[in-house]
Amino acid sequence: MFEQLTRREFTAQSLASLLTASLLETLGRYDAFADEIRPLAVKWLADVDTLGRDVKGQKISQIEWQKKIEELYARVDLPDLLKFVDFEKLIGSAQLVDNGARSLRIKFPQVEGLPKEFVFGHQVFALKKGRSVVPHGHNNMATAFLILKGDFHGRHYDRLQDEKEHLIIKPTIDKKFGVGGCSTISDDKDNIHWFEALSETAFIFNIHVDNIRPGSKLPTGRVYLDPNGEKLKDGTIRAKLIGYTEAHEMYG
Repeated sequence: MFEQLTRREFTAQSLASLLTASLLETLGRYDAFADEIRPLAVKWLADVDTLGRDVKGQKISQIEWQKKIEELYARVDLPDLLKFVDFEKLIGSAQLVDNGARSLRIKFPQVEGLPKEFVFGHQVFALKKGRSVVPHGHNNMATAFLILKGDFHGRHYDRLQDEKEHLIIKPTIDKKFGVGGCSTISDDKDNIHWFEALSETAFIFNIHVDNIRPGSKLPTGRVYLDPNGEKLKDGTIRAKLIGYTEAHEMYG
């Protein structure tokens, strides 16, 4: 014999069912939101930060950092990273310059799994076609580039010897870099680079870890030069040291 429900009991059970369904739907939305704020980019950026701390703390060599960061860059889920930093909004309001590169500051969302302060500085370089991240090297810095959008002609040089007014350099990389392409710099390898935009617009994600050589007497920062200098018999180049303004007049 079926149990007879009073109208009050039927109404109570119906409300309980509706509340349960509503609760499940709400929890589902929270789970979806949690997935959105824990993208693959979080783990990737945390790993980038860890490597930066390792090279800054001399737990790994600069060349080892370059190898590991390039491996990490090769595994990046680029669409996820672009979504995480709201790339389209970032570049949508960017005013590109007629000489050199525009530096766009990005702020990573504060989510679980990321440090409150990163060991590395970071920005996006935005360029018009034919404009360049002008030729320069670095003192006491490790840096890495990742192409987010567009195409570049990228060149790297080893920095073999410092002279009073010149650097002796040797070409190491000369190729086209497309989306997802990356390269690195340290005091010990491929210290000088130069990137020229080939597409109508082009964007590079850059990180830099400073003060990686304790006791260095060289000021931390960029060193500008003219890589189209005197070609020596052994395939090296005596490149004249120049200033920021001259570098941008020549190559920007």
